[in-house]
Amino acid sequence: MSATIDAGLDALPADNPFAEAAWSTPHALPPFERIRPEHYMPAFEAALSAHDAEIAAIANDPAPAGFANTVAAMERAGLALDRVAGVFYNLTGSHTNPDLQAVERTIGPRLARHGSAIYLNPALWARISAVDAEADGLGPEERRVLDRYRTRFRRAGADLDPQAKLRMAEIAARMSELGTQFSQNLLADESGFMLPLSGEDDLAGLPGFLRAAAADAARERGGAHTHVITLSRSLIEPFLVFSTRRDLRERAYEAWIRRGENGGATDNRGLIAEIVALRAERARLLGFASFAHFKLDDTMAATPDAAMDLLRDVWTPAHRQAAAERDRLQALVQAEGGNFALQAHDWRHYAEKLRRAEHDLDEGEIKAYLPLDGVIQAAFDTASRLFGLTFAELAEAPRYHPDVRVWRVGNADGSEVGLFLGDYFARASKRSGAWMSAFRSQERLNGTVTPVIVNVMNFARAPAGETPLLSFDDARTLFHEFGHALHGLLSDVTYPLLSGTAVSGDFVELPSQLYEHWLEQPEVLRRHARHFETGAPMPESLLKKLLAARTFNQGFSTIEYTASAIVDMTLHLSAEGEGGLDVLAFEADALRRIAMPAEINMRHRSPHFAHIFSGDGYAAGYYSYLWSEVLDADAFDAFREAGDIFDPETAARLRTYVYGAGNLRDPREAYTRFRGRLPSIDPLLKKRGLAA
Repeated sequence: MSATIDAGLDALPADNPFAEAAWSTPHALPPFERIRPEHYMPAFEAALSAHDAEIAAIANDPAPAGFANTVAAMERAGLALDRVAGVFYNLTGSHTNPDLQAVERTIGPRLARHGSAIYLNPALWARISAVDAEADGLGPEERRVLDRYRTRFRRAGADLDPQAKLRMAEIAARMSELGTQFSQNLLADESGFMLPLSGEDDLAGLPGFLRAAAADAARERGGAHTHVITLSRSLIEPFLVFSTRRDLRERAYEAWIRRGENGGATDNRGLIAEIVALRAERARLLGFASFAHFKLDDTMAATPDAAMDLLRDVWTPAHRQAAAERDRLQALVQAEGGNFALQAHDWRHYAEKLRRAEHDLDEGEIKAYLPLDGVIQAAFDTASRLFGLTFAELAEAPRYHPDVRVWRVGNADGSEVGLFLGDYFARASKRSGAWMSAFRSQERLNGTVTPVIVNVMNFARAPAGETPLLSFDDARTLFHEFGHALHGLLSDVTYPLLSGTAVSGDFVELPSQLYEHWLEQPEVLRRHARHFETGAPMPESLLKKLLAARTFNQGFSTIEYTASAIVDMTLHLSAEGEGGLDVLAFEADALRRIAMPAEINMRHRSPHFAHIFSGDGYAAGYYSYLWSEVLDADAFDAFREAGDIFDPETAARLRTYVYGAGNLRDPREAYTRFRGRLPSIDPLLKKRGLAA
């Protein structure tokens, strides 16, 4: 449960749910049905005022600075603000509306200025600097918290002169505005496009599951058409795979890759130029050669060179593999009588044909054995076998949308771990992609606070009364995000600053990407891949074909991802943005220099690259998926070496040093404690089928 929160919020009107010291809902979940858009600004105002007072009391405390009255006091401050922001920002991503977007545009810069005022407060920084770990007799966790606070303050500009501090605060506020606008522009482009499909000619090649999803999307968009394709990944990607109408594939693909660069009010190119310039300026103020150098200074990689070395090491074999794949696809085009050169909007379509020919695999046949509920149960069962967890669905729990499902997560002894919320289906009020977030994070400083974790995805909804079916890629996404969820749920720390996923950017993907491995294990598929109508297990012949095709098209997939990571890093190593960046020209030049295949596009082109422009989270950090993949491929080998993919001793170390440890220790130390050594790149290359 959560600690009681009343500081500053008890003065709110009684009809504002945030005025309540403790929510009386099951498991103290937010009372979503009672929270209205107009409640947020008064709640934010009250919470900000309360936090200001708490920080002032810490900074101006006449007693000598110690851990308890300075660092621990800061960890106890701001609980009301955390509560309001936790609800608000989860909803702006997963179920927004114009009223919430208006609040978001207003409050974002306010919160940025509030954060700057804390981290640039000289009296507060002087007290944090004065805390003596030896004199206070601090234990390992307290030392880690102190070190992380000092790092955060320095990276925010605490050591700068007053004028530079003022500029840092201005940059933070403006960056918040730009990131919010970028996200809202992208959502507008995504929700504003639809490709109507009229009659059998337009539906040519589409399997039944995709026709049903397109019909459901049409109904959601007002019913003016019988079938529509939207820019939801769960619709656009299978359409590019199955449609035999090359002209329609091209139209849909162009809309998909041109999000954020269509001119007018939702064009993101000008925002990107300003974002890149401000990031470069901030890095320079802090004494770094570039934003990339600043960003990686506090990561496992430590330097842009180390990250780029990894990207190059993977790019070379992937480029070679992709060229071979392209040649085989072009041969297939010609064999069918096609008198055209393979284009990016053709790749998925012909790759699927080649996969069927070489592996006798039919996506529709696979989906029949991957009903959503079955894949959810597979993810839960894997967690039960690894960590002894139990899952009980709560039918009456509050939820912010009818689609959301809620489970109580427990340990084997019955004690509560936390709550898990699953929000699985695409809708116009939700941004694209898939992610994990927290309504409440685990900690023990403010009472025994159990986490409330949410996974948000964008799967295609099945027609009413029918079973939603997943592709294998969808199932992998579900396992990936549930790996993140476990990182939040299993957190076992005292201090909020260290909780859950609050780890190095190139370590945070380890728990999620590692979890994907269990989905691909025959033992898991034999148990859980069952036909949605008959309950029969996936035939052994189909299972073997599925697993044999795991490395199919990996040259394409690796190039698509790695190109995005290289452009991200190159963009943030450059100072060009300060002179007025033409982002499309920069992107094209960066891709030319790495010999990007003409038939493949970046996974995320810059104008819709939300990972790096909706906020700083993955900026100069998109490489981290590959960095973490080196870790996860090596980490799963620990189970193979133990001879059991659910080996209890290995799983116990994994829970202690990875899933449960938050940011208790440096990521290199954490990994070494789990594995006994640092990883090798070889398992990654083997996993992707790129090993020589």
